[in-house]
Amino acid sequence: MHPLRRLLVLLSLLAMSSVLHRQPWPGLAKAHTGSGSTLARIIAQGLMNHNAEGRIQNISLLDSLKDSGQGAPGVMGWLIGSMNIQQQQKGSINVTNIQLDYDGVRLSFRKEWFSANISLEFDMELILPHNKIIQMRAHMNLVAESWLEKDEFGRRDLVMGNCHTEPSSIRVTVLTEDIPPKTKHFLHNLRENLGRVIPHLVGTQVCPLINNILRQLDVKLLKSLMDECLRLVRWDPSGVATDGQKRSGSCS
Repeated sequence: MHPLRRLLVLLSLLAMSSVLHRQPWPGLAKAHTGSGSTLARIIAQGLMNHNAEGRIQNISLLDSLKDSGQGAPGVMGWLIGSMNIQQQQKGSINVTNIQLDYDGVRLSFRKEWFSANISLEFDMELILPHNKIIQMRAHMNLVAESWLEKDEFGRRDLVMGNCHTEPSSIRVTVLTEDIPPKTKHFLHNLRENLGRVIPHLVGTQVCPLINNILRQLDVKLLKSLMDECLRLVRWDPSGVATDGQKRSGSCS
């Protein structure tokens, strides 16, 4: 990296560290008062600066269900098939109350490979004709993998790996208790369909942001931040190498 660009990056990180202690952002108040890693804080701050929650809120779930074919006939038949034009305009699925766990960005390491694990959840309002509202909630963990790779000259470069939602972490629940019997089967199908489309939709919004955040860091700086985190971790005994150096762990 050009020396001037490296200086600008370092200055931006110092400014970011200063901002972390000044700004009363919701959900981040406790994230930066402990001894968590600088890299985890940089990722959390970057997601905030790029308005990750706002991007998720703008997801059009109903259109995505229709485009993916997951909405017919259960969802689209219910919301569109039997409606007149005025009713169709009222049927929607709104995303609200997005909560990214900035306080709990967790990093896992093994040698020069690392992953960022981010937990998030949000509410959904299914608005049916005649202003019937059904409340739902989605929860998932997003994992973004990266590693440092050396070229033939020994120079390291950042490689972005898989970024995905852990299948076992995906939960879609219905919060509204007063559900008419004839609607329960429809909601069961809707929950399953949302569980299929939401992970991809969230990933397309958050994964590019994580990519951009990490690529703005100088590789040598990134390596030093990884080393800092490794000094904070609770070591996994299985990560002890033959030379006696412990090489794996996790921190937040």
